[in-house]
Amino acid sequence: MTEFVFIRHGETDWNRQHRFQGQIDVPLNALGQTQAGRLAERLRSERFDVVHSSDLQRALQTAAPTAAWHALPPTTHAGLREQGFGVLEGLDVPTIQAEHPALWAQWLRYEADTALPGGESVQAFHDRVLATVAQLAAQHVGQRVAVFTHGGVLDMLWRHAQSLPLSGPRECDIPNTGLNHLRWDGQRLHIERWADAEHLQGLPAQPSTAPAGAGGAARRPTRTA
Repeated sequence: MTEFVFIRHGETDWNRQHRFQGQIDVPLNALGQTQAGRLAERLRSERFDVVHSSDLQRALQTAAPTAAWHALPPTTHAGLREQGFGVLEGLDVPTIQAEHPALWAQWLRYEADTALPGGESVQAFHDRVLATVAQLAAQHVGQRVAVFTHGGVLDMLWRHAQSLPLSGPRECDIPNTGLNHLRWDGQRLHIERWADAEHLQGLPAQPSTAPAGAGGAARRPTRTA
């Protein structure tokens, strides 16, 4: 068995603006840096054998305070990156709705096998993420592993662990710097605790992951970051 703590990166300005970040290398904003510091304080008493991270800076910046405290330099993996959104990366929702209405309509169908132009389908994204996590689990049997990654990655892990379809909008809460405890039994992931953000009490409310114009997505968040 391998024990994982998966952590979404801290907040970025693009989270606030509902821009599709994807694999563009966006840094944390000031609040995101504060969230990362709060997270490190929360995890001081935790034991980790190794730290892994997406190679995008918002994940690495989030990992840095925790990794420094535990003297465990993060190992980076492109396989832990956010989903690639192709031509929509860097655009906010109103711009997409105005300039790419057909692509916005395609996005809202949430089809697992459909990729945006230049992007990555949910199925391909899921397969990439699960292959990376399975590899990490095999490397660290019997260990406790911290993984700093992205909201879309965590959505794929939630769906895998809950045996949910890949089609459809996100159904789980994934706060910035939230703690998600899972274990790998040799075949699949099991959720032990999800979306623990107690360390963020007193900080400004996080931006919704349900952009305006997404229909029923106010209850079922979309995948934009």
